[in-house]
Amino acid sequence: MASLYIHLVNDLSYAQTYYPKSKTVVYLNHLASQVFQKIYKTKRTERNRIRYFFETEVPLLVYQYKRYVLYAFILFFATLAIGVVSARYDMDFIRLMMGDEYVNLTLDNIKDGNPVAIYKSGSNWGSAISITLNNLQVGTMSFILGVTGGIGTFYKLANEAIRLAAFQYMFFKEGVFWESVRGIWIHGSMEIFAMIIEAAAGFVLGASILFPNTYSRINSFKIGFKDGLKIFLSTFPFTISAGFLEGFITRYSIDMENWLSCLIILGTLSAIAYYYLVYPFVVHQKIQAARD
Repeated sequence: MASLYIHLVNDLSYAQTYYPKSKTVVYLNHLASQVFQKIYKTKRTERNRIRYFFETEVPLLVYQYKRYVLYAFILFFATLAIGVVSARYDMDFIRLMMGDEYVNLTLDNIKDGNPVAIYKSGSNWGSAISITLNNLQVGTMSFILGVTGGIGTFYKLANEAIRLAAFQYMFFKEGVFWESVRGIWIHGSMEIFAMIIEAAAGFVLGASILFPNTYSRINSFKIGFKDGLKIFLSTFPFTISAGFLEGFITRYSIDMENWLSCLIILGTLSAIAYYYLVYPFVVHQKIQAARD
């Protein structure tokens, strides 16, 4: 493989020099990147497979499929806006999305002076574990539904975004929007961000079926499933962290100082945003520099 890689890089250099605008350059560059990753992975696997997975493999995959991450964010915010508009002009929409029991309980909590009291139900450990398992189940479904060509994944993402919009608008309407934000988003920053990345993994799977390119459809599906699964699995630490934040921290947000709530929210959001939106470009540049 190393010998073939040398020949491949020579061909790439030749193509870049004499045919810089050719599709051949794009193809050879992608092929060289794939081969380099395999050689690099073989070296690192001997040391620490899990560390390599999170430090290098996933970031490179996220960079490779960055357009699907972008699509997931665009679709999320578009459907979020639809949810806000729907809730604003039809208050029954909130009850339709959240259920009468949940809405009534939340309204009672608002009257009692604690808008996020619903997160105090159950024990810390019980809440954290049940919430984490539920979030993992939602993420798994979002990824697996990619086999529908991404339609099922989009439906799942849109449903969660619209529910979130309706839920938050209810607090806005009741005049306790800030109180809800500094509570809900303690865990919501990582939970929602991870949900979007899981949807992107589902879109990777769906695109592998719809757009096999030069591969047979079955081989394209295998590649898409493997790559999408790796991206999906990378969200587990964030989803688990969000579940434990919800079980142990969110319930006490009403008693926190504003600066502490903001610090946790910005800290968790910055961590997951850096990993999926910035770090992939850092790793890609590092690999490119090493290859050159």
